[in-house]
Amino acid sequence: MKKNGAFLAVYALEQIGVRKTFGIPGVHNAELYTQLSNSRFLEPMLVSHELSAGFMADAVSRTTDSIGTMVIVPGAGMTHAMSAIAEAYIDGIPLLIISGGIQRESGKSFPMHRLNMRNMLEGIVKKYYYISDQDNIARTIYEAYDLAMGGEPGPVFIEIPIEFQTAEIDQDNLIPYKRKAKSSFLQKKEGTGEGMQLFVQTETPELKLEKAVSLLVSAQHPGIYIGWGAVDAYEEVKQLAELLTAPVSTTFQGVSSFPYNHPLHTGIGFGSFSTPAGHNAFKNCDCLLAIGLKFSELATSNYQMEVPENMIHIDINADVFHKNYHAKVAIEGDAKIVLEELIKSLKQKTVQSKNKFNELAEAIHKDKEDYRKSWLTKSSEQIVTPGFFFNALRNHFPENTIMVTDDGNHSLLALELFPVYKPRHFICPTDFNCLGYGIPAAIGAKMLNRQNPVVAIIGQNALLMTGLEMITAHSNKLGIIVFVFKEAELEQITELQTSRTMKQSGVSLSSINVKGLADAVYAEYFSMKNDVDISGILAKAKELVKNGKSALVEVNIDYSRKSKLAESLIKPKTSRFRFAEKLKMFFKGGDN
Repeated sequence: MKKNGAFLAVYALEQIGVRKTFGIPGVHNAELYTQLSNSRFLEPMLVSHELSAGFMADAVSRTTDSIGTMVIVPGAGMTHAMSAIAEAYIDGIPLLIISGGIQRESGKSFPMHRLNMRNMLEGIVKKYYYISDQDNIARTIYEAYDLAMGGEPGPVFIEIPIEFQTAEIDQDNLIPYKRKAKSSFLQKKEGTGEGMQLFVQTETPELKLEKAVSLLVSAQHPGIYIGWGAVDAYEEVKQLAELLTAPVSTTFQGVSSFPYNHPLHTGIGFGSFSTPAGHNAFKNCDCLLAIGLKFSELATSNYQMEVPENMIHIDINADVFHKNYHAKVAIEGDAKIVLEELIKSLKQKTVQSKNKFNELAEAIHKDKEDYRKSWLTKSSEQIVTPGFFFNALRNHFPENTIMVTDDGNHSLLALELFPVYKPRHFICPTDFNCLGYGIPAAIGAKMLNRQNPVVAIIGQNALLMTGLEMITAHSNKLGIIVFVFKEAELEQITELQTSRTMKQSGVSLSSINVKGLADAVYAEYFSMKNDVDISGILAKAKELVKNGKSALVEVNIDYSRKSKLAESLIKPKTSRFRFAEKLKMFFKGGDN
C-alpha cells in the first residue's frame, strides 16, 4: 500500500495521542494539512499568528496529559513561534513542533522561506530533527515525543521537507508507538548483580535517600518548597507534608502543585518577601525539602530567599543542583517516583518535628485569613479593588476553573489572591515571562478542557499584542472570559524605574477602545467600573459562556496597593550594583 510522508506523520501523531494541532497552512506544509483534515482523531486548528499557536500548544501541555503540537511553515512561521518555543523551553514544558521544509534538491537558489532554522533554534529546543529519509518519519516523531516528555520536558522541532511529504512509498506495515515505562528511581546497574545506582550519580540512591530521611526526621521545623516539577506528585506532597507536619509553599509556576485549602499550604514563596503565612510558618525552618524547581530569579524573589543549611533538592534535571543555593542532598529523579520511596522510608522512622499539626494549621489559617481580609476593608464605588474582585471571582466559579494570566502586576495579584485547588489549573508565563501569553493560552486550555470554565486575566499591553486571537475563540465557539486590567502605563516597569531612581521612559500606554476590539472579534463587552459592578458582571459573563460566546471584561482595577510579590520583585538586590549605584539608591530610597 502506497502512503506519502504526510500520511505517515499524521499517523504517528495519532499514535502518540495528539488531538489538536495549531498553526497556519502554507506552501511547504499543505500536504500535512490535507492529511490532518483526513484524520478521524486529529483536528488542525487555524490560528491568526504562530506566536499564538505556540502559546495554545503550551497550554495544552500544561493542562492535559497530551503534548501540545504545532504544524507550521518554515521561515517566518518558525520565527513568529520562537518566543512561545523559548517560553516552553525555559519553563520545562513539552512541545512538538512540526515544520514543512523547502525542497533541497531542486537545483535552484534562493527558494522562498529559506532559512537555517537549526542554527536559529539552537538553545531553545531539546533537539532539532531533519527528515532525510521518508521511511524514518514515524520513528523520528516517536523519538522526538519521548525526548520532549522525558527528563525535564521541553520543545522538540522536526523539519519535513516538502518532497518527503508528497512522495509515496510502499508502506504495508505501519509502525505503532510503544510507550516507554518510566525508569524506577532505584535502578539496577545494567549487566551486573551489583547494588542500586541512580543514573550516573556517584552515590547510590539508597545512600542519598538515607541522608535525606535522616535530615528530615531529625529536623525540628522542616518545610517544603515545590515547583511545577511536583505538579503530578500532588498526592505524594500532601502525604509527605502531613507525615512531617511541614508547611508547604510554592513557586509562581508551581502554584497549582499544592491545594490552597490544605491546612499546611502557606502560599507563594517563604521568608520576608512572602505573605505572613509563608513568613511565619517558615521562620524557624531548619531543613528545607525543595521539589521540582530551579532556584531561579523569580522563584527566589531576586535571589533574596534565605534557605537553611540543611536543604534537600529533588529534581529530574541534575543541572539545576547547587545553582544559586547549595543542597546538602541532591536527588535526581521524577518527583512522584522519588517521593514514593521517601515516604516509604519515613514511615519506618520516628519524625522528631516539633511542629504540632493543629497549632501550625491554625496559625497558617489565621495568617491567610487576616491577609485576605486586609484586602477587603472597604468596598469602593469609584474603582475595582483587587481583594473584592478576586474574592468574588473565586466564589462565582467552581474549583475546576482553569485560570490563565499573562506577564504583569495582574499576574502577581492573581497568584497571591486567587485560591487554586486543583493541579494544572493555574498557568502563566514564568521564567521567560513572555508578554502576550494569556489569551492564546486560554484558548488552548479551553480547546482540550471543554468541561472546565476558563478565565484569563491580562493587562492592556497583552491585549494589544494578542487580543485579535479572540476571533479563534469565536470561530470555535469556545466561550472564554478575558478580564483586561485597565492601565495607563506598564506598571511593573514604572515601579522598577522609580525604585532605581531611573527616569520614566517608554512606559505610557495609549488608550484603547476595548469595546471596539470586542465587537471586532464577536465577544460580549462588559465594563467593570467599581466594586458594585463585580458580582453582576461575573454572573452575566458566567452565563454567557455556557453558549459558547466569549466575554471581554474591561476592569477599572486599583493598583495603588502592591502585592507582597510585587514589592519583593521591585526591590533591587544591592549586591548586583556597584558601590556608587548602591549609595545613589540608598540616599534616594531605592533600597530600604
